[in-house]
Amino acid sequence: MKRNTRGSLIWLRIMRFTHQSNLLSNEFLKQYHLTTAQFDVLTQIATFGPLTQAELAERVTVTQGGISRMLTRLEKDELIVRVQEWKTKTISLTEKGKAKLDDAFEAQLAFQSSFFDETLTKEEQKTLLTLMSKVQKYSEEKMYNK
Repeated sequence: MKRNTRGSLIWLRIMRFTHQSNLLSNEFLKQYHLTTAQFDVLTQIATFGPLTQAELAERVTVTQGGISRMLTRLEKDELIVRVQEWKTKTISLTEKGKAKLDDAFEAQLAFQSSFFDETLTKEEQKTLLTLMSKVQKYSEEKMYNK
């Protein structure tokens, strides 16, 4: 096996952190009866909604099949509503969905922020944000300018 490049080691660390963070967030969000994926979907709808299912699928890290099942569950739980407008079906939060997201949002942000606040200085956090923003921008350019 060839020696890992620095870039591949960085990628592996990011992947491991993301996986561990999602596992910890799923455990944390149980108190709100949400998964990390559901929290992400509700946040995206609250921020950018109403959205179509295709628009939502582009914004979250859930497969098309997974998003369909999740939306069915969120609709059953009365957290979202899907409305047919001519040929387009849009997804919006219900009042119950807004309340659930409001209940969990600040706590989840504080929980996630603690990973950085408790291990990195403010200067290190600024540097990390700058570097990750740069890498993300490049990946978006590669993704959308095929």
